Amino acid sequence: MNAHSMTPTSLVLALAAAGVLGGAGATYVTGSHARAAALATTPATTAMAPVNAVGAPDFSQIAERHGAAVVNISVSGVRQVANDEEPSARSLPPGVDPNDPFSEFFRRFRGPNFGFQGPQDVPVRGQGSGFIVSADGLILTNAHVVRDAKDVTVKLTDRREFKAKVLGSDPRTDVAVLRIDAKNLPVVPLGSSRDLKVGEWVLAIGAPFGFESSVSAGVVSAKGRSLPDDSFVPFIQTDVAVNPGNSGGPLFNSRGEVIGINSQIYSRTGGYQGLSFAIPIDLATKIKEQIVANGKASHARLGVAIQEVNQTFADSFKLDKPEGALVSKVDPGGPAEQAGLKAGDVILKVDGKAIVSSGDLPALIGLSTPGQKVKLEVWRQGQREELTARLGDASAKEAKVAKAADEAVGKGKLGLALRPLQPQERREAGVDAGLVVENAAGPAALAGVQPGDVLVAINGKPVASVEQVRELVAKADKSVALLIKRSGNQIFVPVKIG
Repeated sequence: MNAHSMTPTSLVLALAAAGVLGGAGATYVTGSHARAAALATTPATTAMAPVNAVGAPDFSQIAERHGAAVVNISVSGVRQVANDEEPSARSLPPGVDPNDPFSEFFRRFRGPNFGFQGPQDVPVRGQGSGFIVSADGLILTNAHVVRDAKDVTVKLTDRREFKAKVLGSDPRTDVAVLRIDAKNLPVVPLGSSRDLKVGEWVLAIGAPFGFESSVSAGVVSAKGRSLPDDSFVPFIQTDVAVNPGNSGGPLFNSRGEVIGINSQIYSRTGGYQGLSFAIPIDLATKIKEQIVANGKASHARLGVAIQEVNQTFADSFKLDKPEGALVSKVDPGGPAEQAGLKAGDVILKVDGKAIVSSGDLPALIGLSTPGQKVKLEVWRQGQREELTARLGDASAKEAKVAKAADEAVGKGKLGLALRPLQPQERREAGVDAGLVVENAAGPAALAGVQPGDVLVAINGKPVASVEQVRELVAKADKSVALLIKRSGNQIFVPVKIG
């Protein structure tokens, strides 16, 4: 039998005939004997009900019905290139083909006499997608599509073109709202991203690489993804083919409702590699309403720097599992400090919503309203506590997420040579007490601790002497969490000691 031409049914039969499905010596029966054999051999545990086979939906009706409400967006503008900007970011002189073998040469030595003299204004051109949400010309797209844009042109599927006005854009969520002067336009129906399920079929319509009204389909791979950027967005991850030019286009469910805005891809090549991310439409709608009403969107802030809770941290703080957001720093006078949060606290819930990954916290806080009160469930010194915080305005001061070493190896003692801080050193470091790391070896060095670091606390308990450090390490089980201050930043470093 030719394996390449097998149908799924013939493949199963072939495997069964060879005894693969049931193991060596397997017996296969049919008809009424099958039920008796199954009852005789099935374990006492209840079997899972089979999943009904469902084929891919026919997306042609969605494309035909709502494709006219998807638009192509072209932008042009000017961006100032700094003197120290990467050469690859500089524009090419007029008439030079980007694919020319000497294009990199012209980028690096652009300017009179091949000198790159000072900041220069360079042209910006780009394309993206968008979709009409009101018949009087309101359009949703990505903020990055219209960034640095001076002129924005919207092209409809009937080939009409309109100059668009950018009502506002929000870089934190990558949502922008445009308006064109037109009436009786086709619109897309909006659904709810809350009802979306992993594995559900979805459809994208946009203009990848400028190819207008292109349709691609796939499934929802995950929900609530946090990406390593400053975004507050709990992204929808899909395997829908999305490429440059798709940005800002709609993501439909199988009922023809928009449940997201295609925004980003993860790629090593710059093209689609199976990881696409969309902004949930519930979030985009909230941002749109703020922009239409006020010309901008506002986000809340808690005023903390946070880190991921890995297994080493969980062991150090006696947590049941590695979940939550570890507070490494609290902004003086900020909402978190006023609520009583401290460095070393692990935030487990916000208004009853669990913080599984540290990225869940900025997503929940950032999408709240400044001035809003939230209840925080925190883990402190082996106990759960509940605090209430009144959130501030993120535009006043940005919160930072600290980065820490995720791995620590080695056994035994810390491997640190420490001495107490002198009064002048305490003032310079901005701490009340602590110890200077004069030398780092063993587990501490492997975890990333460096000479010159200031050790502030161990497992959330402040340290001011070498004796305190010895006592806390002696009481620890397999690991400790060191609170380190370095170059003005404060981070927790997990160190395995046993």
